Amino acid sequence: MGQALRALIVDDEPLAVKRMQVVCSRLADVEVAGTASDGDAAMRLIEVLEPDLVLLDITMPHVDGMTVAGRLARWDTPPAIVFVTAHDSFAVEAFDLEAVDYVLKPVSPERLARAIERVSSRRGKFRRMGIRPWLSELWVPHRDALLRLATSEIDRIDSERDYVRLHVGTRSYLLLHTIAGLDERLDPAQFIRIHRSHILRRDFMAELYHEGMGKWSARTSDGATLRIGRTYLHAGEKAAGR
Repeated sequence: MGQALRALIVDDEPLAVKRMQVVCSRLADVEVAGTASDGDAAMRLIEVLEPDLVLLDITMPHVDGMTVAGRLARWDTPPAIVFVTAHDSFAVEAFDLEAVDYVLKPVSPERLARAIERVSSRRGKFRRMGIRPWLSELWVPHRDALLRLATSEIDRIDSERDYVRLHVGTRSYLLLHTIAGLDERLDPAQFIRIHRSHILRRDFMAELYHEGMGKWSARTSDGATLRIGRTYLHAGEKAAGR
């Protein structure tokens, strides 16, 4: 694999940290750059150490692993995350936060080696190149479950305070996410932001028209009309080939 991945171990149980250090010591492809016992300390160390990988426990006091992963998901080039936990009930939420793997305790060297290989092949190349893959799917709460939505199915995204509303055909779903954060992660070849509160899939935008006084609006395929914000006029004109 080449140079070993630098890992940060995050777990509030000292014995679990020591065990993970032992497991890591048996693998040539990973080296421990540091350890943290809570989420706040983990975030501080990640900023300082810039690890390639975070081996992250979920259930910790104060700031838990899910919160750490959510914060890292907003970064341009975050470290890869492998959740290491004794609980199997958080897997869906973990992958929604772009975890590369989900490993149950007690962790064997063989199982961790597979996770490390997955990190190298799926995430390591993006970190080395300094880019992030565009989002291809989102998991959204729906009734008593989580629903997988391919981003290619989303027609329109509207901001609603700390949430976004995803419009898919005649249905819509609320997701706890900022529209600015999503805008950074969506492929600009597929989506265009036309307003601080609106993102459209490009092929869902049917018409652009001038209302006078420098004001433009977009009409969508379902007949909705949305004002184009002044900040985003250039993007709208570019989309129209102007």
